[in-house]
Amino acid sequence: MRGAAALAVLPPSVARAALRKDAELLALLDDIARAGDPVAGLARLKRFDPAGLSPVRRFDLLAVRDGLATDARMQAIWPWLAPGGSPYPVSPRNGGWRKVAAGKPVAASELAAETDRLALAARRGVVLPRPLLTETVRQVTAAAAAAKGAVADALVDQVAVLEGQQRIAPTAPGLSRVPGGAHYFALMLERALGKAVRPASAHTRAETFARNLVARADTLFRSIGMESGSTGERFRLLAEQPRYLYPDSDAGRDRAVADMNRRLARARSWLPRAFSHIPPAVDHVAARRMSPADEVAGRGGYRTVPPADGSGEGGYFVDLSDIRQRPSWTLPSVVHHELLPGHMLQMPIEAAAAPHRLRLAHAAAFTEGWAIYAERLMADTGAFEGDPAAELGYIQWALFRVGRALADTGIHHHGWTRQYAVAKLRDLQGKGVIFAPIEDDVARICLEPGIRAAEFLMADRLAALRHDAGDVRTFHDAVLAPGSLPLRLVEAVASRAGRAGD
Repeated sequence: MRGAAALAVLPPSVARAALRKDAELLALLDDIARAGDPVAGLARLKRFDPAGLSPVRRFDLLAVRDGLATDARMQAIWPWLAPGGSPYPVSPRNGGWRKVAAGKPVAASELAAETDRLALAARRGVVLPRPLLTETVRQVTAAAAAAKGAVADALVDQVAVLEGQQRIAPTAPGLSRVPGGAHYFALMLERALGKAVRPASAHTRAETFARNLVARADTLFRSIGMESGSTGERFRLLAEQPRYLYPDSDAGRDRAVADMNRRLARARSWLPRAFSHIPPAVDHVAARRMSPADEVAGRGGYRTVPPADGSGEGGYFVDLSDIRQRPSWTLPSVVHHELLPGHMLQMPIEAAAAPHRLRLAHAAAFTEGWAIYAERLMADTGAFEGDPAAELGYIQWALFRVGRALADTGIHHHGWTRQYAVAKLRDLQGKGVIFAPIEDDVARICLEPGIRAAEFLMADRLAALRHDAGDVRTFHDAVLAPGSLPLRLVEAVASRAGRAGD
């Protein structure tokens, strides 16, 4: 039972007391979030008496308390940074200049504070890699030209500081080159995953998983007559075969969506084998075409999450603007990731649980990790059996995910160059997935360390926990019911569910 339903079975006086205690915690968490001071927030949470909390709020308390402890350690290393963000105060992906470029208001004082943090970071050796610094200078300069008054002046000052850093900007993109950077990367990985893990061990696990995928792909390629070439080369050739391509027309796009919905119907009917609690929302999701305007504009795929009670419609609006780049064998795994049993099963359950936003911030890998796991769950339970092309589609997506993890730990722990990471990913997956060109993906990993490795590790650990679970339905229900959790709490929940099923 979840949320209000769990409270409803308690004696009225106990339920009222739990509601009061929950409200007390939520108010405290809101205050901690506003203050943004992990050390002070952690001290306040340590003084909070958890007695009487509902199960969901107890998870909030445990997750945030552990997360703030990690944040405090991160802040002790690089105090100019807000834990959880990029290690670079301004970059092509973050900074107040982006608000200016989007026509949104920003205070000149906010930009000046960013510039101060840029200078402080540089004194500690934290400077953007040269190609990304050059791109940042270009973008901030353009934003300054579009701004007016004090905001324009603040951006001009920021450009001057950024340009001054070009002479000391490194060519190597990883954090391990920076004093304290290796430790900081390990903490970023821990924060995203919700459990301490050695980056070297994470890299080794990703390498092992990638090797197994490559071996399986070779078997499947040979079964369809593609016996030579690297994995990436054969994926490129498979993507060009006319028999797998949809016509570049309304009829072709309609057919692609219809194929996805047939796959979705099979997944929906399969769910009771692996899940006991299936929210009514799953009957109200579908793969959908975008509006003509969105297709022409090349909008990326997006999802709308229906209410958990099934009172509204939801689904995944698939990007088919360049439909010749979406061969049919790539779409089945998209169904399982974006729809069922991926995001459109997990997200309505989480919405009903309503975890606090600070808990979500300290369980960043769970949502995407679950969706990656959902693809693997379907592969492990025979969803692609007898369809080697569809299984190859799953493998390409899995290589995309694990390749990101390898690039993450490779760049920030082992010192890979961007060029090496790009070549490695291209060799694994071909030319890359439609929404994430490999060069852009690697650049993002340089700026946002730890996230991609954490997502892979969360999915990988969920698969291992399922393998060890006594009853798969009990396991799935237990790990989904509370909403997103850091890995250390996922493991605790899975262990408790296993004992209950003995």
